[in-house]
Amino acid sequence: MDRATFACSTAFFRDYNSSSQGAFCLPGGHVDFIEKVESFSYSDFFRDYLIPNHPCIFSAKFTEDWGSRRNWVTWDGKPDFDHLLQKFGEAVVPVANCDVKEYNSNPKEQLPFKEYIKYWKEYIKNDYRSSRGCLYLKDWHLSRAFPEQDVYTTPVYFSSDWLNEYWDAVAVDDYRFVYMGPKGSWTPFHADVFRSYSWSANICGRKKWLLYPAGQEEYLKDRHGNLPFDVTAPNLQDRSVYPRYNQSQPPVEIVQEAGEIVFIPSGWHHQVYNLEDTISINHNWVNGCNVAIMWCFLQDELAAVQREISEWKDPVDDWHLQCQLIMKSCTGIDYKEFYNFLKVIAENRISVLENGLDDEASAKNTPKAAISTLGMLHAVFDLKRTVKVLTSLSANEDFKKLDLTSLSPPPEALLHHLKAAIDTALL
Repeated sequence: MDRATFACSTAFFRDYNSSSQGAFCLPGGHVDFIEKVESFSYSDFFRDYLIPNHPCIFSAKFTEDWGSRRNWVTWDGKPDFDHLLQKFGEAVVPVANCDVKEYNSNPKEQLPFKEYIKYWKEYIKNDYRSSRGCLYLKDWHLSRAFPEQDVYTTPVYFSSDWLNEYWDAVAVDDYRFVYMGPKGSWTPFHADVFRSYSWSANICGRKKWLLYPAGQEEYLKDRHGNLPFDVTAPNLQDRSVYPRYNQSQPPVEIVQEAGEIVFIPSGWHHQVYNLEDTISINHNWVNGCNVAIMWCFLQDELAAVQREISEWKDPVDDWHLQCQLIMKSCTGIDYKEFYNFLKVIAENRISVLENGLDDEASAKNTPKAAISTLGMLHAVFDLKRTVKVLTSLSANEDFKKLDLTSLSPPPEALLHHLKAAIDTALL
């Protein structure tokens, strides 16, 4: 093992205090800009941004070899509509109307991609106005629909990606998205799914981000406990509606240029504007550094459901199961699937620790290959973090009330296997 690899591995091996996961302020709202690929290692990112949960911006040098940056953009930095239509014209895509509020989001519809591009061209010609409103193509699973396309390569810094590792394994979903929208399109105030990390790379165009460190959203809630739809709305100044707004910090503001990647920490709420016609690649991801935050989020979500339907607790025999079903419909996961999520992540790492990688697996873009790239001590770090969360899940009273006979292996057996694999790896 060379010196750089050893330094990286020992960083993973340290047992970081979980309290380091919450960053509540940045001096002067400063966000680090990472300029050079060759001088920024995975261990740098792990130590300075993942563990302390700090945002950063990667320069356009980190994306300059992507196929989408070469082929999706015209010579003057605009979306190449002709190329996009040639490649994806027959696709059907999700489109949100930025001019309409539906609950705390924008309503979506499915449109043929070629119809959306026709709309976008007309929108530009009409000085960015349309009777249809401002339409934003969002959350398009392009990589899943067109796996053969040379679009981008996930940077190594984001390769420990448990969400997509799990959902690829069960072949149900993924959290890799393409966004395309005209100048003026935007995303309302929110935090990402499961309080995950996210990274967002601009293929072309510019974005403005308003970021609030984890915990600051509590000061932005109205007197009913609801978060605002738009954190720039004047009515947030009304103390009778938003009584704690004056206690909040100003948002951290980022202007993201073409080619740059923004890293959004776990649990940070944000609001995003397209300052120009913009295309971006976005991933949501969880790993050993923030899986405990995901678990806390799920417990909070279940508690909220239980409060909402508490009046039905006595007359309904399967009340606890109903709470799980409602939580899954709202968040996309329940406690039993969260167990299976942890199991898949753990078993992949145990397999690499116990059996190593065969030549075929190491040559492919597989989770096991990614685990091997980051090193065996990174796998041990992942397993140690999994043990902590799995131990908490197994002791959770709401989890124990569920029918756990379908879980294979049982939680106790999986925990035993995890601990044994860690002990063996450290010998």
